[in-house]
Amino acid sequence: MNFAFSEEQDQLREAVRKFLEAKSPESEVRRLMETTEGYDPAVWQQMANELGLQSLHIPEAYGGQGFTFVELGIVLEEQGRALLCAPYFSTVVLAANAILNAGSDDEKAALLPGIASGETIATLAFTEPNGKWSADGITMEARKDGDGYVLDGTKMFVLDGHTADLIVVVARTAGTSGEDGISFFTVAGDAAGLTRTALATMDQTRKQARLEFAGVQATPLGVPGTGWSALSTTLDQAAVGLSNEMVGGAQFVLEESVQYAKDRVQFGRPIGSFQAIKHKCADMLLEVESAKSAAYYAAWAAAEGNDEAPVVASLAKAYCSDAYFHAAAENIQIHGGIGFTWEHNAHLYFKRAKSSEILLGDATYHRELLAQRIGI
Repeated sequence: MNFAFSEEQDQLREAVRKFLEAKSPESEVRRLMETTEGYDPAVWQQMANELGLQSLHIPEAYGGQGFTFVELGIVLEEQGRALLCAPYFSTVVLAANAILNAGSDDEKAALLPGIASGETIATLAFTEPNGKWSADGITMEARKDGDGYVLDGTKMFVLDGHTADLIVVVARTAGTSGEDGISFFTVAGDAAGLTRTALATMDQTRKQARLEFAGVQATPLGVPGTGWSALSTTLDQAAVGLSNEMVGGAQFVLEESVQYAKDRVQFGRPIGSFQAIKHKCADMLLEVESAKSAAYYAAWAAAEGNDEAPVVASLAKAYCSDAYFHAAAENIQIHGGIGFTWEHNAHLYFKRAKSSEILLGDATYHRELLAQRIGI
């Protein structure tokens, strides 16, 4: 493994950062987070047409560019740094990977080109009102109806579920439990019997929805009843992607804290010269750099299909969750009174850090999962 990024990867990072600095400044983040949709359709199309971000890691056979999770991690890191308000994580990291992992060649050919071109906004509906991220949290049953299936039940905390054109739904075949019977289905966002309600969230930069299914016709994705392996892989890949996104946010608040410690003068000296502030910044640096190592290694393992991928996915998610939340909290403390105000951006990163910590399972959940995976 090479921990250094290539010249091409550095150029990708530079291009994405410049784009996001222009299209996702703090003023635009604040504007979009107040809207119901939570994103700018024009910027979404620019992401697809000018940078090809939606098609980045989708294979060329399905309209993508065929890059790896390392490149995807770079893009997600820059998006986390800029707090991009867009359905990118739900569409590219959750839905596209679910289709790649569970679908047949024909199903991939039918569904992925729309995502790659930016025409289709998609998401993965997995979590239910019980809030569990494990297999036993899936209680929605898919009942056979002629040649197809019908879904009844509720999915909660679905990222961008209220605006998605395509919804990949995880349910189970009747009479099954645990990891048995897990199945993937696709449902159009405007399907009859589907009610979508946007949720009020603490982190307004990442939209969520409640989806209620009442006799909704669904199309199987892959072979019904055999989807647990694909779901487990998809969630691990999503944990890797989220870890890289969190690293971007953590790096930004570290830089912001250090700069403020240099600029803010108290008692005739920059506050960064005081030992208490020095220690905070040093601890943040250690944690952020360690989080980078974990996230980058996890991205490499996912890109290579390494046997360690499930283990390092949970390791990265647990560590990056703690590191980002701590860095975001310390950023508020270092900024003092101004850091607690609505006008300052510190609270935006703090809220994103908290929502990211919980998304896909918190650090405690992933430490337990890590212990199970390494046999202790």
